[in-house]
Amino acid sequence: MIIAPSILSADFSKLGEEIKAVEPYADWIHIDVMDGNFVPNITIGSPVVKSLRKVTMLPFDIHLMIEEPEKHYMDFVKAGADFITIHVESTKNLHRLINEIKKYCKVGIALNPATPLCMIENIIEEIDLLLIMSVEPGYGGQKFIEGSIKKISKARKMIGKDVYLSVDGGVDGSNAALIKKAGADVLVSGSYIFKSRSYKKAIESLRKA
Repeated sequence: MIIAPSILSADFSKLGEEIKAVEPYADWIHIDVMDGNFVPNITIGSPVVKSLRKVTMLPFDIHLMIEEPEKHYMDFVKAGADFITIHVESTKNLHRLINEIKKYCKVGIALNPATPLCMIENIIEEIDLLLIMSVEPGYGGQKFIEGSIKKISKARKMIGKDVYLSVDGGVDGSNAALIKKAGADVLVSGSYIFKSRSYKKAIESLRKA
C-alpha cells in the first residue's frame, strides 16, 4: 500500500518542515494545485512546488484541479513532478494532453464523485494512475462519501493491475481497510495525517489497515 500525505492539510507556513516530518514514513507526496475556478479554493503554484522539490526525493504526485491544464502542466513538469494528474472534466483535449504529459512524466486521471467510470474507457491504456475522488474536490477535511467504495471496486476491475488506483478524500483509519479491500493501492490522506498528534502513527495505521 502506497501512502501519499496530502499537504493541503499541512501547515502552509512551514511546508518544507511538514514534508520532512512525514518523509520517513510516506511513499509519495500529494500536492493539490487549485485555481479558484475549476474548484472554489486557491492553493499553490509551480514556484512553490519547485522550492519543495529541494526538500525531498519522494515522488511528487501533482494533482491539477485547474481549468485548461494544457496551459500549465509544463510548469509543473519543470518544477519536478513525477506524476501529473488531471481531471477528465477539465479539458476538451484529454487524449492529446495525456500523451503530451507522458513525454515528461507519469500521467494520472482524476474523476469527481459524480463523474462515471465510462468517461475513462477509451484512455485506460494510456494512463499510469486513476484517482477516485471520494469527496467533492476543493477543500480538505471532508467526510468520505461511502458510495465511493463501489466505484473503487468497479474501477479496479476496469483498469487491471498495471494502473495505480488512488483514492483521495476523507481517507482515515476507519475506512482505509475497506478502501484497500475494494482495490485501491494508493491512499491519499491529508487531515488524518497532518491533524494527528503523531504523523508516524497515523501513516502506520493506514498502511496496516
